[in-house]
Amino acid sequence: MATIEGAAPAGPAALSTPDTHIFEQDVGAAQITKDLPRPSDEQLYDTYEIERTVREIQDGRWHRVALQFPDHMLVDAPFVVRALSRGLKEAKRVGRRRGSVPSADHEITRGDLPVQKLFILADTSYGACCVDEVAAEHADADVVVHYGRSCLSATARLPVIYVFTRPSFNIEPCVQAFEQLHSNQQSKIILMADIPFSHHLPEVYAILTEKGYSNLYLTSIVHNASSPLPNRTVPEEVVDDASALSEWTLFHISEPPQALLLTLASHLKAIHIFSVSHHSAGEVDSSSKIALRRRYALLTSLTTIPVFGILINTLSVRNYMSILNHVKGIIAAAGKKSYTFVVGKVNPAKIANFSEVGGWVVIGCWESSLFESKDFWKPLITPFELELTLKSDNERLWTGQWTSDFQKVLDASAGEAEADTVPRVMINGDDQRSSEASPASATSSDEESEPPEFDLRTGRYVSHSRPMGHGKAGRQRVAQTSKGDAMTGALTHRPKGDVANIHGVPSPAAEHLRDGRTWQGLGSDFEASPLVENKDGKFRGAPMEEGRHGIARAYSSADSKTAS
Repeated sequence: MATIEGAAPAGPAALSTPDTHIFEQDVGAAQITKDLPRPSDEQLYDTYEIERTVREIQDGRWHRVALQFPDHMLVDAPFVVRALSRGLKEAKRVGRRRGSVPSADHEITRGDLPVQKLFILADTSYGACCVDEVAAEHADADVVVHYGRSCLSATARLPVIYVFTRPSFNIEPCVQAFEQLHSNQQSKIILMADIPFSHHLPEVYAILTEKGYSNLYLTSIVHNASSPLPNRTVPEEVVDDASALSEWTLFHISEPPQALLLTLASHLKAIHIFSVSHHSAGEVDSSSKIALRRRYALLTSLTTIPVFGILINTLSVRNYMSILNHVKGIIAAAGKKSYTFVVGKVNPAKIANFSEVGGWVVIGCWESSLFESKDFWKPLITPFELELTLKSDNERLWTGQWTSDFQKVLDASAGEAEADTVPRVMINGDDQRSSEASPASATSSDEESEPPEFDLRTGRYVSHSRPMGHGKAGRQRVAQTSKGDAMTGALTHRPKGDVANIHGVPSPAAEHLRDGRTWQGLGSDFEASPLVENKDGKFRGAPMEEGRHGIARAYSSADSKTAS
């Protein structure tokens, strides 16, 4: 690209990640900063649980191991690799002395070989909380060792060793803050901590129990994001009845992610958070309720938009393809259009390129699918919020419950499908569903019975909120057109000015390109000459013309040669 001397350099391409993106990421309270002293080798050995990691790698008999670090832990990656290498070599020598090495006549398999390769995954494809199976498979890894805090989402392909690390923690200020907040020692209180600090909870629990608190519940880590307390155990009474969680107050060590905070706020009586950096605790009940109301206002603002974009922000979380199909299905059933995008690290510049999209649905892990930034041009919602968005005003009911785990959406959909039985009737001896009707009558009745829709923000009537047809009528039109398209493979010439059709319905994106954009691509500012049909029935193309050639700063063309 040519550069004009003295002009300001152009900004980053809209589809790329800005250079400042890394500085805007929230890496949590456990971030290692330059102000903190460098830990000793003994502290790092304990923090990264080298001994346990070596033992699990040996037990799994893995040969190629990928080590995934968040950005703020990369400074310790060389030490971890050296420590693991020494530990694995020592374990192999101990195994030889004990006679566990296979004999000469034993067939050597992949599992019998020593660990030879350790790979550092320095730049994750998606969020740091998720296991990067894509990058690990590029290295042909057998297992991934994930360091730091994690969303604990179930992976699809590779086994994972989780090392949450063990950051230091001063327990005395935490106990003092707890006593100041909870003077009643009979209160029902749940003790919970961010995953890297969870190993300190038993000591905090023991101290508080000695001080007379008799109604405490100590959580432990489980791999279940669909739990009422995501990835944590719950009191026995909550196992039978999830609504019983509203009687409990939560004391949480370290600031939780926003998605976790909204989930907890919609289930618990109150939440108190102890800040590890400031050594203070406070209640976040009012701010979390405001955030929940803001999410509800956000989803109601998308009820009349015709086009949704689906952002796939993971390729590793189990069942992400199932939720993708579910989201596409309910959008199509509502008569709206959807387009699917796979985006690694979402930022406003990337998705601002698609102006025809009125709102975005993020498919990712339960922590990374929530975006609260005001920099995005169009709202971003979760699959759970999408289901509320697509309901009519009479059906939509906001109970205050909120979740970002798409597995709950799939489970609820499966339960509704099992409970939804359509009665059958006998017509002329044939077993048919009573709800079936002729395509023409269904289409006309659905469209004529449609109530008018109004934009809640502007109060204006919206006539194009369902470009693909509504409900059953839209699905029947799609089925009929698909059947007709399958019967013929002939190409048809589309007159100039017409837009592409999808199952007999004009494409919303094509209409937007034609009507909403002044520039439609290279050559769009030239009037194309009409095609001329030959005697053989073939169309004659445009004549070839010599274009510019040369290097970018000094192009030459036929006109310049003639002038010279």
